[in-house]
Formats: sequence, structure tokens, C-alpha cells
Amino acid sequence: MQIAIPLFDRFTALDAVGPYEILGRTPGAEVVFVAERTGPVSNDSGSLQLVAHKTLAEVPSPDLVIVPGGPGQSDQMENATLLGWLRTADAATTWTTSVCTGSLLLAAAGLLEGRRATSHWLALEALQEFGAEPTGERVVFDGKYVTAAGVSSGIDMGLALLGRIAGDDTARSVQLLTEYDPQPPYDCGSPEKAPAALVEEWRARSRHVIR
Repeated sequence: MQIAIPLFDRFTALDAVGPYEILGRTPGAEVVFVAERTGPVSNDSGSLQLVAHKTLAEVPSPDLVIVPGGPGQSDQMENATLLGWLRTADAATTWTTSVCTGSLLLAAAGLLEGRRATSHWLALEALQEFGAEPTGERVVFDGKYVTAAGVSSGIDMGLALLGRIAGDDTARSVQLLTEYDPQPPYDCGSPEKAPAALVEEWRARSRHVIR
């Protein structure tokens, strides 16, 4: 199984690395980071780089695609090269997935029309512009399309998908070996749980505000 993770400038690192750590442990899997050009690609803070060892054109038919999100996603919404690759790759994939605002790139490529999907809570409404049906769920399966909500949910998506690909025992083993046992110090991980003032502050600052 070839797993392709497309990178773009100002992606969010955990969007890519979370599912990479989980799905990269799929028996027999090959994970490849791809971009328009090979070489290092900077994350949203500019302090971390992942290296794309192959171009998009060199990986035309992966078995599984994981599209990360991040602030740089906004600049990619009309990138014909990336969107065209997503459509081409999707024709061959067994699974097409995204984390956070990566789902907006799948939607912009026309792949989520009429499908249930999720994204970061600040970007959910934007999915409607592309004919997708936004949900507030953490991980959404709709056929071969799997979308995860914000950032950390990519780990949950990876485990859920790994269970379907390689079986529950394999997924449980990966969860155990990565010691994924969340015990957050705050119960503030969703807009339903967070203080209303905090939610409104971040809605006002969001690039996804629909006016």
C-alpha cells in the first residue's frame, strides 16, 4: 500500500504527522510525502520542515491519500496543479482522507459534493460552498472518503481507518505502542465544551468567517 501525503507551504504539522505515525505502521505500507517540487516544505509557524521526496507527478496513483490542512490551505484553493492531482489520485485510491481544513481542498477538487464531511470547527460552514454536508463529528466515513476534524483528530482518524485496513488487533496494537491514551488537563477541546467567550473570540479571528 502506497500512502501519499501532499505538502504545501504553511501546512499544520500534526495534521500530517499524526496520521503518518498511525497509518505509517500499516503492515507493508510505504509512506511518501509529495509536493509540487521536491525538497523541504515549511509548516505554518515556519519553524519545522518536512521533506517531499517526490513530486505530485511522480505519485499519480497512490492507494491512500492524506490531505493535511493549515493556514496555507487558503492559498491552495485554486491551485490547479494540486487540485488536479487530487482528482487524478482519487481515481486510483482505495481511501481518500483529510485532516482539519484539508477537507476544503478535497471539496475544492469536487470530491466531496453530496457527501458528509467534517473539518476544523471554524471551517465547517465553508464546506457547504462546495456541496458537502458538514457534520460536527470528529471522524466521518462516507464511502471511501474519510475526513477528520481539527488537527489532533487525525490520530483518531488514523486509528479508525487502520482498523478497517488491517483489523482491530493491529489498530489496538498501534494505539498501545504509541501510548495514545488522551487525558487532557482541560475539557475545552470543542466549541460545545469551551467557554462561549473563547469560542466567539476565535470565530471573530478566523479566516473562514462567512459574511
